[in-house]
Amino acid sequence: TGAISSLQRQMEIQESELRRIRSEKDLLQKQLREREAQLQTVFDKFCSLTEEQRQEEITVMMEEENRNLQQVVTEQESQLAEQNKLISELQGTISQLQAEVVTTRLHLLKHKQAQKEIQSQAEALQHKELQTRVALEHISSKFERYRNKIIQATFSVEGSQDPQTELTDDEVLEAMQKIINERMEFLQKLKNKGSK
Repeated sequence: TGAISSLQRQMEIQESELRRIRSEKDLLQKQLREREAQLQTVFDKFCSLTEEQRQEEITVMMEEENRNLQQVVTEQESQLAEQNKLISELQGTISQLQAEVVTTRLHLLKHKQAQKEIQSQAEALQHKELQTRVALEHISSKFERYRNKIIQATFSVEGSQDPQTELTDDEVLEAMQKIINERMEFLQKLKNKGSK
């Protein structure tokens, strides 16, 4: 049933198309007959003209044809000018796009170079940071040993007491300054007595 319905629809479409073609054929035949009648009228008129009239008619027809051709030429020139203008605009756009592409590539190249430089600087800074940390640890270790020696020397003086708690740097300096002041006073006394 589906196949039959499909075939019927196709047949109806074909019949509709056939009717349309026949209608167009009738119309074309009618136009052809009218054209033949017009040509026959022109031909009869042309045959009835004198030679001079024929020449004049031919001249008029040629002038009309020339005017038509001139109009066609003018239209073609106008279209050509528009096309040339469009081509010029497109070429300008293409040139602009090409320049933008070149500029973009240069920016990308500069960006890549800048990235490489930044990466190189970052690696150099990391290396320097590592060296600084190593140096800092070394200096801290030396400072701690020096501090311990100072504390040991400061509190190994006769009459001094060992610290009960961990000393701050200010307390160590204060103890050292006290010892230095005492020794300076002692030296001054010795000088006053004339002793070397």
